[in-house]
Amino acid sequence: MQTVDRVIRARLHSDVVLIRQVAEYIISAGGKRLRPALTLLSGRALGYQGEHLFELAAMIEFIHTATLLHDDVVDESDLRRGRKTANALFGNAASVLVGDFLYTRAFQMMVTTRNMTILEVMAEATNIIAEGEVLQLLNIGNTDVSEDEYLKVIQYKTAKLFEAAARVGALIADAAPEQVQAMADYGMYLGTAFQIIDDVLDYSGDAETIGKSLGDDLAEGKPTLPLIYTMRHGSPEASSTVRAALENASRDGFQDVLAAVQSCGALDYAKNEATKMAEKAIAALQAIPDTETRQALTELARLSVDRSA
Repeated sequence: MQTVDRVIRARLHSDVVLIRQVAEYIISAGGKRLRPALTLLSGRALGYQGEHLFELAAMIEFIHTATLLHDDVVDESDLRRGRKTANALFGNAASVLVGDFLYTRAFQMMVTTRNMTILEVMAEATNIIAEGEVLQLLNIGNTDVSEDEYLKVIQYKTAKLFEAAARVGALIADAAPEQVQAMADYGMYLGTAFQIIDDVLDYSGDAETIGKSLGDDLAEGKPTLPLIYTMRHGSPEASSTVRAALENASRDGFQDVLAAVQSCGALDYAKNEATKMAEKAIAALQAIPDTETRQALTELARLSVDRSA
């Protein structure tokens, strides 16, 4: 991961000062670096030891960072990873344009592998991620969203990049098709579990620990799994409270919504669904060699559910 960080900083170079400032600001905030780690683990699990793996891992982090820059503008967020968002400091225009720079730089990095399949995978992934963003936008304030529709949004918007991160690691390792598919499945299930827990933490985490304000999803009118479950299975009062809060897209009623969500076991239900996804991710690993790296991937799937940030 230290090598990946060196590649990230080398590839951030631009003669345009503002690009360097904004990109360095958000990259230096750290974060879990989970997606590039997944690329490294995928490639190593299938025997690859070459330098291209670091370039691909950094490329995945650039795409993730670009989506964060754009997300924060769309969501009008002012806090991420415990710090002010780039758009809060530099403005929306700079955030959007530097996000575009990171996207295009990522594709320049892909080309260095001379692997057309990797280019195809990443072109499809970035397109689907954009579709997921639009789907989420369309669902803002929608109290009739089903669990299946929710899963589609998070699998497009979040899990698709996890899937791509795992797939390109396997592709650069020239793995057998069934192993490439197994790693892609692992990434999709892992990313789905990860996002469900993210949505749970918005109603059960600690603001300082998770690095953002609690109730952000509610303030943005996002119908996440805990809210969907409460509207479908909670008491009439609990359901009504959540529906009104989503329609108003306000954090004002957060404590009432929190009580409603807790009253019907929605958080436990969502955690259980995330655990099922993590177990599916672990099951997918049966197709790859049983090594220390596979054990790390297994542990990563469990940690994606058992976390507080």
